Amino acid sequence: MLRLFLLLFCTINYVFVAEAQLAKTEKKLVRSVDQNTEMAIDLLKTVVNINSGTFNLKGVRQVGEIFAREYKDLGFEVQWIPGDAFGRAGHLVATKISSKGPKILLIGHLDTVFEPDSPFQQYEIKDGHMIHGPGALDMKGGDVIMLLALKALKENNLLDKVSVKVFLVGDEELSGNPLELSKKDLVEAGKWADIAIGFEDGDGKLENANISRRGSADWTLKVTGIPAHSSQIFQPEIGAGAIFETARILNEFYKKLGTEVNFTFNPGLISGGNSVSYNVETQKSEAFGKNNIVSKEVIVTGDMRAVSKDQLERTRQIMMEIIRDNYPHTTATLTFGDDGYPPMTMTEGNKQLLAMYSKISEDLDYGPVYPVNPRNSGAADISFVADDVKMAIDGIGMCGTGGHTIEETADLNCLPIEAKRTALLLYRLSLLSEF
Repeated sequence: MLRLFLLLFCTINYVFVAEAQLAKTEKKLVRSVDQNTEMAIDLLKTVVNINSGTFNLKGVRQVGEIFAREYKDLGFEVQWIPGDAFGRAGHLVATKISSKGPKILLIGHLDTVFEPDSPFQQYEIKDGHMIHGPGALDMKGGDVIMLLALKALKENNLLDKVSVKVFLVGDEELSGNPLELSKKDLVEAGKWADIAIGFEDGDGKLENANISRRGSADWTLKVTGIPAHSSQIFQPEIGAGAIFETARILNEFYKKLGTEVNFTFNPGLISGGNSVSYNVETQKSEAFGKNNIVSKEVIVTGDMRAVSKDQLERTRQIMMEIIRDNYPHTTATLTFGDDGYPPMTMTEGNKQLLAMYSKISEDLDYGPVYPVNPRNSGAADISFVADDVKMAIDGIGMCGTGGHTIEETADLNCLPIEAKRTALLLYRLSLLSEF
């Protein structure tokens, strides 16, 4: 009985000591983030003031060089992947391999939507803690957050407990062509990783994160009819013309797909008449016709966004069935472009990772974190790796508003909060036995 009591005492005492040690370690991480926040803000100001619009290849590389120096200082091996093969600046990859813990891929991007000819170029502080600047929210703020978190781990000798690969994409805002070359190295990084974490701004709210994102794909509809004088429309030998058939098809798309959960389709451009020309590169079209001619040609281009590959394939089949039920003397063809950005499907692993992140947020007294409705989420680079990892989460970058507009604003108060949550997430992931 005495031996059993001593065994229980020792076991309980060990648990208390372990918990105290864990709390002490995490408090050190929090202090490190606080001590380095001013440095991080200075870094953010520096990179925001460098134009890195997607087509400003020199600017994208310049921002990449700044982050490369920072990661070298943390002991990472740094590689610049040239983008010549897909018409972009390239990507920055920083890697630190350990024999312990999970392999974690951290994803950000260097480019912005603001090219050198944009009037929006400079970092500006408003109300003491709000940054108005190109890319402050989307997503140089997120890039700085991940660096700040990793710096905290480095200062507390914890980086050797986990393998980390940081992938800063150079063409997220407008992917290079061909897409398979643009995303090739990112996809390979996803196959290497166990866990993927993206630092996009998500919906801009501190209390939300993404564990599911919709993918996007393009489609093109071409319709033909028999041209004739308008007085002969609907005659047995003439039919309804291309424009009426197009209207029927689009209306059926609306009726049969409009209620599909978390799915959207959008006809973005339509042009029709007696003749139509369309330039794929410039996405411009010209049409010739007259009010008194039954239309011969119509072209419609658009996109579709699905929450899973299954949903994408199923809705495509519905669209194909619709175009086959033609009005008299009309024909229609529907073609789908490359899948573009694949969906980030919600998985149990993603849910578990969010639960861990939310618990960390509550432990830090920042409150719980909720999943963003995928209907409110655009595509992101994490989607290219989500199917290959056991867990994925995105949207844990800066909070703010006005992304992709000259009103883009980020809240500096979020920077240390997100960095602390990230540092603790990486630390707790390093303790998981299944990796």
